[in-house]
Amino acid sequence: MNILQICSNIDAFFAMPTTVLFVLVGVALTLKSRFLQFRALPRLWELLTSSAKHEYCDKDKTINPFHALLTAMSTTIGMGNVVGPSIAIIAGGPGALFWLIAFGFIGAVIKFAEVMLAIKLRKKLKDGNILGGPTRYLKDIHPLLGKWYGVITIFLFAGWSGMQANTLASTYALEGISPYITGGVLAVVVFAVLLGGIKRIGEVASKLVPIMFILYVTFALGILLSNIPALKNACILIFQNAFTPCAAISGFVGATVFTVISTGALRNMYITESGLGTSSIAHAMADTDSARDQSILAMFSVVADMMLSALSGLLVIVTGIWMRGDFSNTLVYEVFKSYSPGFGKIVLLISITLFVLTTVIGNSYNASQSFASFTKHKGLIWYYIFLCAIIFLGALIEVPVAWAVMDILLIVVAIPHLLGVLYLSFKYKNLLQ
Repeated sequence: MNILQICSNIDAFFAMPTTVLFVLVGVALTLKSRFLQFRALPRLWELLTSSAKHEYCDKDKTINPFHALLTAMSTTIGMGNVVGPSIAIIAGGPGALFWLIAFGFIGAVIKFAEVMLAIKLRKKLKDGNILGGPTRYLKDIHPLLGKWYGVITIFLFAGWSGMQANTLASTYALEGISPYITGGVLAVVVFAVLLGGIKRIGEVASKLVPIMFILYVTFALGILLSNIPALKNACILIFQNAFTPCAAISGFVGATVFTVISTGALRNMYITESGLGTSSIAHAMADTDSARDQSILAMFSVVADMMLSALSGLLVIVTGIWMRGDFSNTLVYEVFKSYSPGFGKIVLLISITLFVLTTVIGNSYNASQSFASFTKHKGLIWYYIFLCAIIFLGALIEVPVAWAVMDILLIVVAIPHLLGVLYLSFKYKNLLQ
């Protein structure tokens, strides 16, 4: 039995308890908050249309609340939105896309609770640096739980960055560019940005996230709307297979309804980071007195994640490329290359590059915060070097093994964290009001 088979068996064993726990926690928090996803809509509109998001923050160790949102979104809006849906569809069929999007509803309130806890329980050090996020708030339950989370996420974030590099390298390899060049350039750029600190990360993210979002959405809609009948049939196929086992790899024999549901749930957690708590780290750095408002912004960032995921999933279904059954992280790029040649292909290459760059920068920063929670921000330069080495090596490894290993780390992080968030949400009774 090889490494891929071993990892796949472990993933399959823990898929059910992780999915059930994710759903139960999401439903419990939704009911406790009296459907906060709907009640917070008026306040969200006020936040997005007010001038508060444009205020400049001159503190060195914190960032503008809007920049905090975009920095957090830079880790969720990325190649996960492009690759994740196609991987889910290959493994669980078109119905997996339905569940991936549907779970965004309960995932949103979990993210709200995560950010509320991150801001409410963050700690300011003597040198002005802030320690916030799950490593900090899980210590409120037990110090060992916080340390466990911190240790695992040091490797989880590094692995995620390596996977992003792998996707970018695989894409550019189709254009004849060596993975060594792609991995090397990406590692150097990320290292330079990390040395600039959270201020530079926030500035970079605030500029790149809107650009890459608009570019990708525009060209994806162009492809989908060019064949309305195929788009209609794809939507019908998604709903028909939401409760029917149909997968390009698993087939009608090996796949089950639960395979479809769990695949959608786990890919949702990977894409939105709801239930993992990782995106709350950047929000904990926000220079804000309103944990509620910051949490509302975080909660509705899930909408943007689901929009991009829906477009990516529809692209591979409408064009029929998912039926190939290949476990590939370049399916969407192949769609753009075939159905939007020339300028469209260039636009996607630019979008993919920006997706990967912002995601890796955000993940690397979050990783450094987990590392800093143990070292009080000492020795970060050596961890930056380690991260960049993983980014370079990640560009060279095989795709299936990378996804299988990262799924195990995701589950190891998700289960104790979800239980912790549920406990703290009831411990602090006003948290979801």
